[in-house]
Amino acid sequence: MTNTMKRILVAGGMIAIAAIAGVLEYLDLPALQWLAVVVVAGMAVEFSVCAKRKLKTQKSKDAIPTYYLLFALCYLLFLVVAAWHVGAYPWLLVLLLLIISAADIGGWLFGSIIGGDKMWSALSPGKTWSGQIAGIACGTIAAVLYGFIGTAFEAGHLDHGQFMPQLLWIGISISLLSQYGDLAASAVKRRMGIKDFSNILPGHGGLLDRFDGWIFVLPFIWLVMI
Repeated sequence: MTNTMKRILVAGGMIAIAAIAGVLEYLDLPALQWLAVVVVAGMAVEFSVCAKRKLKTQKSKDAIPTYYLLFALCYLLFLVVAAWHVGAYPWLLVLLLLIISAADIGGWLFGSIIGGDKMWSALSPGKTWSGQIAGIACGTIAAVLYGFIGTAFEAGHLDHGQFMPQLLWIGISISLLSQYGDLAASAVKRRMGIKDFSNILPGHGGLLDRFDGWIFVLPFIWLVMI
């Protein structure tokens, strides 16, 4: 099975899990909140395993300070708390998921097509400025469409959908934060000398590799909500 096929199958599985959680949420069960917590907790466990393995195998010349790894782990544990509080609002969690996914896919697709100057080749050689701009645009469009469809659904007719200008700023800020979360994860991987945090998601790497867009988004949203 090719790597592309693995990516497609795993992505389909993740979409199916999210859809099931959505159905359970409709039945008044806090499935999305618990799903968010489980995913982020899995990210913390994944990093701790990776860090432990690195500490055992690293040589003195490329040793990573223990405090560096401890800080990253503590931040991920803080992320679990943020996921619990943000996940208490399913509509908000879905909005964030749509923006991050749209920004990720749009940045990858248009960045590959357009190409151009690299953002930060030392950290992530595949990311370009054109990809970042396209990702922000796609994430913002997803936010605006979410608001339009949501208001139309609430009104009971598609013609009654409303444009919500505040979603423009939300789309832009969340798209940017998700992209820099991706860069932060890349920086940690470079420092640890690894390609992926794990292979738990064939074709995608680990949970941290797939959901690195949440790294700055969840704490930011939670702090705004407080």
